[in-house]
Amino acid sequence: MAGSGKSKGAPSRAKTWALRTVKIGVAAAVAGLLAIVIAVVIALQSLPDYGSLKSSPNGQMIRVHAADGSVIVSLGPSFGRWLDYDQIPQVMIDAMVSTEDKRFYHHPGVDPVGMARAAWVAVENRGTGRRLQGASTITQQVTRNIFLNNSYSFGRKIREMVLALALERKFSKRQILELYLNKVYFGGGAYGIDAASRKFFGHPATTLDLPEAAIVAGLVKAPSSYSPTADAEAAIGRAGVVLDLMVQNGVISAADKAAADIANVALAPEPPQNSVRYFTDWALPQLDVLIDESNEPLEVYTTIDLSMQNAATAAIKANVPSGTQGALVSLDRDGAVRALVGGLDYVTSNYNRATTATRQPGSAWKIFVYMAALEAGYTPDTGVTDEPVDINGWKPRNSSGRFSGDIDIRTAFAYSINTVAAKLGVEVGFPTVADMARRFGVTTPINTHPSMVLGTSDVRLIDMTRAFASIARKGIAVTPYGITKVTTADGRLLYEHQDDTSRVLVAPWVAAGMTDLMQTAVSTGTGKAAQIGRPVAGKTGTTSSNKDGWFLGFSSGITTGVWMGRDDARAVGVLQGGRAPARAFADYMKVAVAKRPVEQFETEVTLPEWQLEPDEEAYYGSPDGEAEGGMMVDENGFPVERPRPPATEDESDEQQLEVDPEDRQQPPQQIDQQWIDNVLGRDRDRQRQPPPRPNPYP
Repeated sequence: MAGSGKSKGAPSRAKTWALRTVKIGVAAAVAGLLAIVIAVVIALQSLPDYGSLKSSPNGQMIRVHAADGSVIVSLGPSFGRWLDYDQIPQVMIDAMVSTEDKRFYHHPGVDPVGMARAAWVAVENRGTGRRLQGASTITQQVTRNIFLNNSYSFGRKIREMVLALALERKFSKRQILELYLNKVYFGGGAYGIDAASRKFFGHPATTLDLPEAAIVAGLVKAPSSYSPTADAEAAIGRAGVVLDLMVQNGVISAADKAAADIANVALAPEPPQNSVRYFTDWALPQLDVLIDESNEPLEVYTTIDLSMQNAATAAIKANVPSGTQGALVSLDRDGAVRALVGGLDYVTSNYNRATTATRQPGSAWKIFVYMAALEAGYTPDTGVTDEPVDINGWKPRNSSGRFSGDIDIRTAFAYSINTVAAKLGVEVGFPTVADMARRFGVTTPINTHPSMVLGTSDVRLIDMTRAFASIARKGIAVTPYGITKVTTADGRLLYEHQDDTSRVLVAPWVAAGMTDLMQTAVSTGTGKAAQIGRPVAGKTGTTSSNKDGWFLGFSSGITTGVWMGRDDARAVGVLQGGRAPARAFADYMKVAVAKRPVEQFETEVTLPEWQLEPDEEAYYGSPDGEAEGGMMVDENGFPVERPRPPATEDESDEQQLEVDPEDRQQPPQQIDQQWIDNVLGRDRDRQRQPPPRPNPYP
């Protein structure tokens, strides 16, 4: 009997424990539900209004446009234009809901079915390290994007669910979808469907069709893996999955899916990311002074011409000597930067040699010496004497090692006579030359040692190009600029460039005289390699030991400066201003001015009155002061002598001036005014009068 009583008591105790457990569970569930309700109510009270959610900052996007309007680079996160729900194509809405949350219209912000499925998957994959997937609704994703972060923790998931429930209580399904589609990340820095559409297809999201919508909707799961610009095959495969889900949800038919030609969707071309970045690195910091501080997405329209930029890059790469770097700046007549190359390869070196590097300009600096002389009363026809000069112990010499006696200013400039430049510096005053350089935009320190007339002060390529452009503009100041206007993403104008022609640096006749001298230098003097079949005015420059080679000049409204050299300032034996830099100038300018009308200069080319056997630089591009017995200067502007480097085989042949056997018996061609007229296509039947030769020396 005792045993029978014991056996009846066991089930009774088990039933009691089971009932107690159920009660505890129900109580816990009720308490949990109450806690959730309280949490949702609290969250509901703290949620901002819809307008605040729309404008919540996520970082600033800047899209940079070339002169033709095409996008050359996008910086920062891209958000595109905010689209109201009614502006979003229905196929985009259907594709996103079918892919990300097919029960979106039926759950309260959290999907119990989806959570159960995700939990089952988690049990099946326990121990594999795979994360819980498939449980987040669109509403939860919105709360995560706006209020939380992507950290994976149980606490964050609970907060996400509470906020999602609160969000559904405060806003409509349409508002939540609008927030989601304008803020979700699609890869490549694009946030929102409008930014994604513009990035991948080149048009606003309001015109998205079914294949494009399928591609965009497929990106959310793994933006980097399914990006159409990174892996087109993966993007097409993922878009096919999206179309299948849309068919299953009944938003499109099988026929619609069959008609969607995903493989032939036209993608927007990727913007250039190499040499043009030298330009954007220089131009974009100027936004700080052009516009007030703003967190809005910006559209920045620039002056860069991509065809000219490509031609500039090709010209530098094709002509730069081995082991050296090159840079190029090209300005339109108002200062608009049409091309800017800061080095051979931006990816390898983003150091901008066009706008940042400072190097000695050599004889290119002589434009300031001669402009100071012209302003003081000299003319291109003024007589001067090429003779030994001694300025407080400094004795500059010409690269030929000879002195030519009585010549004129035009001849001295055309053949880069160093002694005449030195005498002019003494006549006008070295501070006056420095002031002229400052006036024309040289911003680096300028020494006033006597040797400064030969270009011993470091300068920037963009500053020198600016000076030449101001001469081309007849003495009116030119300021390089790269930004034409700035707008917000919705088109509101924040800044627009205005050309300033009020600053006159020198009288027009001074600029015309300087153009006369530089045109002669290209036609018959040191810059012959820069000829392009139309009028060009310019000047070469080569520094001591061939460390730097320059050519700067202008034609048909375009002014271009070229520099070549090593970053460590070591000598480059074959580098001379009249060679590689002049050839790069010519190669680029032939493309840059091809569609522009030929413009004659106001002053015609005049042959130097006293024909000299020119210095080596005149025919072969060797530097000023580099021939045997020539003068060089050190970093302090003092003379330094060194033996001339041996000539290459090609140079030796050129120096012998050998001709073909058939031509040996023919008299050499006379380089006179008629020859220049023929070269320039002019027919001038006038008797040339010798210029006056006033004595400028007291």
